[in-house]
Amino acid sequence: MSGKTAKNSAEEVIQGFNKIRSEQRQLAQKVAELEQELNEHRMVIETLSSVDESRKCFRMIGGVLVERTVREVLPALTNNRSQLSHLVESLKEQMLKKAQEIAAYQEKHQIRVQGQGPASAGGGGEERPAAARGAAASGVLVQQGQS
Repeated sequence: MSGKTAKNSAEEVIQGFNKIRSEQRQLAQKVAELEQELNEHRMVIETLSSVDESRKCFRMIGGVLVERTVREVLPALTNNRSQLSHLVESLKEQMLKKAQEIAAYQEKHQIRVQGQGPASAGGGGEERPAAARGAAASGVLVQQGQS
């Protein structure tokens, strides 16, 4: 029955690893979305900076298109851009911490993703069997030892 417990434990380790990687991917997707929004803000601010401040413009607020002047909209856009920039930096720091967490998890549980090489620097130089090399592109997780 201890073989079944070891198998469950290995599955739990792999599920934990996949969960952390999924969280990192979600952070990366959010950063990409916010960077796109930041770029859009930059382009709009550049465009509005070159027009008369009393000129009418329209802004979407809570799903409603409202009429404003450039003088009213430009400071709000600049403030939003600044807040987005801070948020992107914060999320990038979280991604870095998540990458460190993944590396620590891999080290602790002796996990490597086939095709990435060993999780730690100390396990290098090992030649993988041909079957393992063929599966490298599939993102298969391999636990190298028992914890």
